Amino acid sequence: MTVLSVDLGTSNTVAVLSAHGRPPRVVEVDGAATMPSAAFAADGGNLVVGRDAERRARLDPARFEPNPKRRVDEGTLLLGDVVVPVTDALAAVLRRVAEETSRQLGGAQPDEVRLTHPAQWGPARRNVLLAAARLAGLGPSLVLVPEPVAAAAHFASFPGQHLRPGQALAVYDLGAGTFDVAVVGATQNGFTVLAEAGLPDLGGLDVDQALLEHVGREVSVRDPGRWQHMLRPESTADRRARRAMAEDVRSAKESLSRHPQTEVPLPEPFPDILVTRVELEALIRPSLLRSVELLAGTIRTTGLSPDRLAGIYLVGGSSRIPLIATLIAEQLRVVPTSLDQPETAVALGAHHMTQEGVSLRTRNLAGVPTPPPGVPPARPLGPPTGPPSGPQLQPGPPLPAAFPGRVAPPPGPPRNRSSRRTAWLGIAAVVVLAIAAVGAVFLLRPAGDLPTAEDCQQKGDTDNQGFSRCLRQLAGAVADSDECRPAEADSGADVSCALSDDYQVSYAHVASVRDAAKVADVQLGNMTEGSHVEADWRGNGLDGRFRAGVSGGTGMLVFTVADRPLVGWLTKTDLRASGDDFTPDTLADFFADNVQPGT
Repeated sequence: MTVLSVDLGTSNTVAVLSAHGRPPRVVEVDGAATMPSAAFAADGGNLVVGRDAERRARLDPARFEPNPKRRVDEGTLLLGDVVVPVTDALAAVLRRVAEETSRQLGGAQPDEVRLTHPAQWGPARRNVLLAAARLAGLGPSLVLVPEPVAAAAHFASFPGQHLRPGQALAVYDLGAGTFDVAVVGATQNGFTVLAEAGLPDLGGLDVDQALLEHVGREVSVRDPGRWQHMLRPESTADRRARRAMAEDVRSAKESLSRHPQTEVPLPEPFPDILVTRVELEALIRPSLLRSVELLAGTIRTTGLSPDRLAGIYLVGGSSRIPLIATLIAEQLRVVPTSLDQPETAVALGAHHMTQEGVSLRTRNLAGVPTPPPGVPPARPLGPPTGPPSGPQLQPGPPLPAAFPGRVAPPPGPPRNRSSRRTAWLGIAAVVVLAIAAVGAVFLLRPAGDLPTAEDCQQKGDTDNQGFSRCLRQLAGAVADSDECRPAEADSGADVSCALSDDYQVSYAHVASVRDAAKVADVQLGNMTEGSHVEADWRGNGLDGRFRAGVSGGTGMLVFTVADRPLVGWLTKTDLRASGDDFTPDTLADFFADNVQPGT
């Protein structure tokens, strides 16, 4: 069976295909894993989408709509002098995905198409999505999957991240257009949304706007009239300048998720301006605090507390903002999880769902518009044939009063005592695991709130092991070992910890992020043999990068933090006893399993 899953996002669209018995893979459109969900009205009214639309927008920005999904309630779009139904704009985006998928299938069509949507979308919005899919030629076998349900399926697909029946996961989804939060419960047949909420005025685009306004306050005094022309363009030249500036501001925002500062290039007569992560975080902290408060309130409505969840899962491209993980850890005392690429998590998750676990098939949705000639109609309304399609969206948590915090299993035949005893043993095991997980979370936290990037610019006091407060956050559970002690004065480290299997990890709190990079270079200076492994890491409210190499019988992995003057290095000596099997990948695996904070 060939299945195509499509996450039509506000800014970008992601498609995942499984065909010919192969594992699911992201469909690259125009050579990239994500395709802009943008539309441009060309001469004659033809719609151009994706990167082609963005290129044409430079010539005539008035004919361009970068985020048609955000205008799903408006009915029509005015692109230049052309009135375009929102359904047609969305259909054009989906049609481009369908064309590329068909090309890769040798002209064939997928047997089933799964479309994701926000959990808060009611029948009217879902019908717009269905109508667009039919216009794009994706029907008639269409399935709708709520985005948090797909995210939960993606979370559960990773080793060690299983969601057992009775467990629940909070999904924090910050996309370009909106913020959505949901608590998803696992049942015997799949997943069900226990509670959901959202903020329509918070998304990556709003972060862009906040940064643009900050830039304007800094530079507009040079020529207020010219600045207003760019903000409210009247001529084609002004529209081009406005669009170029918006792209540069968005790029700067994305760069600040990786670096402590960056420059925003501006058109004449305005000078380029340096912006810092601290400045951006000050601008968006109130809005992100609202999102975390909504997350906490949504969890409370299910009768759960954050520490009783299987996790808090970050999805959506804007969830890369480091402040989000920091605020969740500070306010909820739980370190959130981010796996793989947050932009592709929902589309991949829709694919990981079993046939029985998919909900909201294209039936029982009243008011579906009659498709135009040549477009396949929807499957007949009425009760489905065959087995049930899994749990449906429910207005509230279906939790029995006797077991708050557990999802009710589907009804079944009476169980005998043996099975009941087994069930109670299973519940006891889950409780023990939950308590252990909660303990682990708190072990990962230093006393008090997690320090911010600004707190860590100065080393401050150290404890009897040599840890500063920020180094203890970086060390995570390693810091609780009795084998950690102040390092030798000439080692360049503050703390050294002996680990199992003759590994040793050292930590240093230096004067600046640049000094941390220099320490990393010095430590890796002799690792010149063979290949190196380099990758990003994230945990305990931090994110950074590591690099590993093996040379002369010694293995070294150095890890730094994106916005803080912290550095650590993991070493293993006398590798001759390990033979040729010890590679940089071996170091990376040990780091991920034993050293990376949050493991």
